[in-house]
Amino acid sequence: MSDVRHYRGRDPFTDEQLDLWVVGDTIRREPVASASTVIDGGWIIPGLVDAHNHVGIAPGLGVTIDRARDYAKADARAGTLLIREVGSPLDTHPLDDDPSCPRFIRSGKHIARPKRYLRDYGVDLDNPDDLAAEVTRQARAGDGWVKIVGDWIDREVGDLAPLWTRTQLDAAVAAAHAEGARITAHVFGYDALPDLIAAGVDCIEHGTGLTTDLMDQMVERSIALVPTLIQVENFPGIADGADRFPTYQANMRKLHQNAGAVFAAAREAGVPIFAGTDAGGFVEHGRIVDEIDALADLGLGARDALFAASAAPRAWLGAGGLDDGDPADFIVLDDDPRQDLSSLRRPREIVCSGLTVS
Repeated sequence: MSDVRHYRGRDPFTDEQLDLWVVGDTIRREPVASASTVIDGGWIIPGLVDAHNHVGIAPGLGVTIDRARDYAKADARAGTLLIREVGSPLDTHPLDDDPSCPRFIRSGKHIARPKRYLRDYGVDLDNPDDLAAEVTRQARAGDGWVKIVGDWIDREVGDLAPLWTRTQLDAAVAAAHAEGARITAHVFGYDALPDLIAAGVDCIEHGTGLTTDLMDQMVERSIALVPTLIQVENFPGIADGADRFPTYQANMRKLHQNAGAVFAAAREAGVPIFAGTDAGGFVEHGRIVDEIDALADLGLGARDALFAASAAPRAWLGAGGLDDGDPADFIVLDDDPRQDLSSLRRPREIVCSGLTVS
């Protein structure tokens, strides 16, 4: 059999025929004479994108690079061929040399304050005025993104509260952009959101506290949302473990109860929404299709939910899709995913860096 493989199928987003030639780890769109046709028929989609994933994190921490590799391969077998790793205590760059792992776009370590985030997950700043300088350091350690913790429980307040002032956020956003990086923020509640959005962050993670006026501002500023729907389902359990803070418990339960309506309103407002599982803590790896199902149930429908987990985030992240010269990262399905998203759970072939991983 030729080392050059030819795949023919249909594009579910345009309904056009696709012909892809895989040469090494690269897609070619012009015929290659020596190619052998290995699949003729079915549906071809770009490799799925998990836009909120942490292969360097697990309960208890202490993740080794080999364990992270196992997590990454579990994601690849589920169809995730591009991960935006939004914070990790482990440097996962060595995985870039493994063609059976997804590709990565990283944000360095989480940036938080002492006792205002999960212990040992990231960098804790004793002086919050050092935020901009730390953003610069993490931008240089990552692959074009920086992650800050926008809110977390303040034990003195007994509820979610912002970590940073507007002045500190303005300086942080400017520092990230000066490095050519984008900046994203973890936010559960409402109080931190107005300053984060006004300061011009590029993305909101979770975003369960969004209101319609803030959604309109996000649209105006092209700020994206990664709602992590399957992680939000863990909010009641998180609340159950916080008996010392009844106000926080009630807030988390309310955020969970209202999340569906909040995210549906964001979709209606035109906020760019991308799929992300938040795998690595409470969520297991390999669950991207569960997140796509949840997006579809939110009101996006099958086609748009799939788009929000494949072609759309690839364009947003500048990662390439199925064009000539793009990485050979794609999935072949026997059945039309627009009619049956469960087809994603039984792929005919997953091609990662030109290699078959399923």
